[in-house]
Amino acid sequence: MFGLRLKINGVLILVFMLGLGATAYLSHDLLRRHAREEVVHTALLMMEAASAIRTYTVDQVKPHLELQLTRAFLPQSVPAYAATETLGELRARHDEYREYSYKEATLNPTNPRDRPLDWEADLVNAFRRDPARTEITAVRHTPTGVSLSVARPIRITNESCLSCHGARDEAPETMIALYGDDNGFGWKMNEVVGAQIVSVPMSVAVEKADRTFLAFIGGICAVFLVVFVALNLLLNSFVIRRIVIMSGAADRISMGDFEVPEFDERGRDEIGALGVSFNRMRRSLEQAMTMIRD
Repeated sequence: MFGLRLKINGVLILVFMLGLGATAYLSHDLLRRHAREEVVHTALLMMEAASAIRTYTVDQVKPHLELQLTRAFLPQSVPAYAATETLGELRARHDEYREYSYKEATLNPTNPRDRPLDWEADLVNAFRRDPARTEITAVRHTPTGVSLSVARPIRITNESCLSCHGARDEAPETMIALYGDDNGFGWKMNEVVGAQIVSVPMSVAVEKADRTFLAFIGGICAVFLVVFVALNLLLNSFVIRRIVIMSGAADRISMGDFEVPEFDERGRDEIGALGVSFNRMRRSLEQAMTMIRD
């Protein structure tokens, strides 16, 4: 009977391993793509937040500081500065955004920290070459691994921007005193001057996918374990135990021991039907042996 249990369990385990392998193969890539899409979605959400901060700064903050700007230049009145600082605070406060970086890369920036790296300048120039392009998602290799970047163009659509970045002679002296007069001038309406860039290591997406994958596979294994134990209990209760009893009874009867009680035939399944036939055979054999003795 142990052999029957072993065969059934072997088939169960084999089917489970094949199913688990197929599920793991299909789900692993699917989960990684889903995690990448989630990362891109979060990056775009940060981008939208940055754009909202820029608009708020230009429309509602800077107009109230015009008088103050004649005395001392306030970087907080610059939309790029406000967006960068706000998202930097977000990254500092929430671990889930810590790996994200935000930068307003500008080809001719006033603030030196906005000066683009080579790959950032390539994104800006791509927008300048194709004015109809509104977004670029790029994957690049870095010394620390693969990085995913989402970029949108910074286009001059508000004439108030030209009060600081138009002609050098019209720029606030307080701004020139802070940043100098070498850069950040000569911008024109509807010109693409830079790009908003949100970057995140691909390891973030991979880690998200792997955590979900391990949880998913662990859940499947846990369910299989419960089903495996339940099936073995049912198998032992309704099949193995009854067959063992019937086998023992048949062995004793074959040796001439008819004191063995009849098999319990209350079950209405196949084993119960076998028990009915077994008991009928037992009675017939007992009668035959009695007739022989007489």
